Amino acid sequence: MTFRIKICGVTTVADALEAVQAGADAIGVNFFSGSPRFVEPSRAREIAAVLPEGVKCVGVFVDPEMPQLEAAVALGLHAVQLHGDEQPALLAHFRALPVIKAFRLGSDGLAPVRAFLEQSRLLGCSPEMVLVDAHRPGAYGGTGTMADWTLAASYAEVAGPPLVLAGGLTAENVAEAIRAVRPAAVDTASGVESSPGAKDAQKMKDFVQAATRAFSQLAEGNRA
Repeated sequence: MTFRIKICGVTTVADALEAVQAGADAIGVNFFSGSPRFVEPSRAREIAAVLPEGVKCVGVFVDPEMPQLEAAVALGLHAVQLHGDEQPALLAHFRALPVIKAFRLGSDGLAPVRAFLEQSRLLGCSPEMVLVDAHRPGAYGGTGTMADWTLAASYAEVAGPPLVLAGGLTAENVAEAIRAVRPAAVDTASGVESSPGAKDAQKMKDFVQAATRAFSQLAEGNRA
């Protein structure tokens, strides 16, 4: 399960379809009740149902209980993103869907990422992708704060699953971020909104176009 450009925090069917039309190949729906982008399971099911083949629907959770994750399987999700302080043992017990594990880069740098991946390998339950976001005390993403790109770029030394870069990405800075970090994918929420939870169609188009060009240039450089 991989993608390249994810529009996260989608709250309506209309916004999901606009994101697809813009060219996103993954949509994020947020199940964290403390987020302004929270959606009820019934709405998440509606969003997942309208996505064309090839576009992934990712459910975003923060420290979920196992019944909540198990219930998500019936919603038509293609993957779950764990954006809290979840431990590798949760992945070992939940294998119904691919898992993206998110980390908020703070003063400990990549040490928590390394420790999580080492433990998950021992348990035989490594995540499909790793997402790095900015750290803001008391927040679990969607803040518009930029992640530390230099630190994120050093993830290449970890030899872990494909990297998703998040944190304050917009159409104006995503190309620079891709060049600096060289991630497998990028993820944005607040960077393509008119207000929290309301996506802006033009901002999504501009973001996808900028990211697509940057990824193409990166691939060309790798072939040179």
